[in-house]
Amino acid sequence: MSSAAVLTAAGSGTRLGRALPKALVELGGQPLVLRAAVGLARAGCIGAVVVTVPAAERDAFAALFPGGTVPGTDVPARVVAGGPTRQASVAAGLAALGDDVDVVLVHDAARCLTPPALVRAVEAAVRAGHRAVVPAVPVTDTVKRVGDAGPDGAAPVVATVPRLDLRAVQTPQGFDRALLDAAHAAGAHRAGDEAAAVSDDAGLVEALGERVWVVPGDERALKITTPRDLALAELLLAEDH
Repeated sequence: MSSAAVLTAAGSGTRLGRALPKALVELGGQPLVLRAAVGLARAGCIGAVVVTVPAAERDAFAALFPGGTVPGTDVPARVVAGGPTRQASVAAGLAALGDDVDVVLVHDAARCLTPPALVRAVEAAVRAGHRAVVPAVPVTDTVKRVGDAGPDGAAPVVATVPRLDLRAVQTPQGFDRALLDAAHAAGAHRAGDEAAAVSDDAGLVEALGERVWVVPGDERALKITTPRDLALAELLLAEDH
């Protein structure tokens, strides 16, 4: 049996202010999706990567993986069309995995600076018997729960949420293959609607009543969504070199 990764790269670049898909935007001269795939492959525990992409851009993404492997490695890479939501795209990636895969890591191309050590930590935790694992970092801001905003835009504070127990979740998220398949099957009715679809796969597992475990995340696994995020990623990349 083996471990594989589903790398989601079907998002648009709207909030980055780009006309091309976000995963094709370059960081340090390399597309985000390629940098993320290389990070997964270099972890040494991933036997294959399935990349889910916008259907109309499939050829452009496939060209990044000549010979059907992650560049610089011998890890097989397959590019498939994603769906209308992240949940649907992950489901498409799962369907493309081989039958020998028993552990799946779901990763976002937008978190392309995730260290290989974090990938290994998540995969190892699943192999150790934790069937659903997410990396996460402590929340440092004070968090307020608020009510409905009034006509002037002001919203009342309902409660201050103790931040000691709060974590901001990152990717890759790791799962026992059978559990993730079951979670997606149970939540398939939500996958086609952006308003109903879950924002992470751990949410689908939680909906089954299964426990999700947390391992320490890493600040370099930030999600690149806005121009400011991209600028921060450039700084982190420069620090690593």
